[in-house]
Amino acid sequence: MNSKISAIASANRLVIKVGSSLVTNEGRGIDRTVFDNWAHQIAFLHNQNKQIILISSGAIAEGIVRLGWSTRPKTMHELQAAASVGQMGLCEAYEAAFSKYNLRTAQILLTHEDLTNKFRYLNARNTLFSLLRLGVIPIINENDTVVTDEIRLGDNDTLGALVTNLIEANAFIILTDQQGLYDSDPRKNPSAKLILHAKANDPALEVMAGSSGTNIGTGGMLTKILAARQAISGGAITIIASGREDRILIRLSQGELIGTELRSAGELVFVEHKKWLIDHFQLQG
Repeated sequence: MNSKISAIASANRLVIKVGSSLVTNEGRGIDRTVFDNWAHQIAFLHNQNKQIILISSGAIAEGIVRLGWSTRPKTMHELQAAASVGQMGLCEAYEAAFSKYNLRTAQILLTHEDLTNKFRYLNARNTLFSLLRLGVIPIINENDTVVTDEIRLGDNDTLGALVTNLIEANAFIILTDQQGLYDSDPRKNPSAKLILHAKANDPALEVMAGSSGTNIGTGGMLTKILAARQAISGGAITIIASGREDRILIRLSQGELIGTELRSAGELVFVEHKKWLIDHFQLQG
């Protein structure tokens, strides 16, 4: 493929992940204008016959606002309570936004066990394929209302990578509050340069990744690098880009290079059973 053309232009099945800061107005609650913007862009891609799955953070952040809390709680039961309350608002906002484009949505909440138990893995896979065939936009989040530290995935970057492999997507788009991956921390080094192309398994990327730029979500740039490696093991290109770029998804689908594009430098795992095994984060035996 031409390195000057975004891989999204030729991809027909995409997983798109949006972070908490992008959908909750930096933690101040659901931003309806932003939801309408995502729905508009995804509807554009849908009309190009691209199948879309959306991984959306924001349930806990929205729940915190609805409960009137000033800071993010630290205890598991309070986080789960916030997720329970916030998930209602998240789903309602997406349904209202996509309905303007005559698109139906479906909510799917997953845990680590859903993706490592082979029966549940296949059931989730079949359900997602059925929804895509029906033209529905699945909206996926980790099931924060029931997970514990022992079974949680921890962040939606990882969840997005696992779903990318689950449905054999061509590309995984991680939208964040940064322009992409820089060769050093741009918050500390004004001369930091944006990396346009890289091999996902390059160990130097971990050094460049730095730490999370906000206290709203759970993942930082490092989790995105690790998620890219997971997705690329199944054959998908990963894009890390700013969700605040104007018409980001439409421009990517038209071939414009935006953000950082990560590809594989080695052998890819295309056999479905091997992909299921490689996606295990907690092993036994």
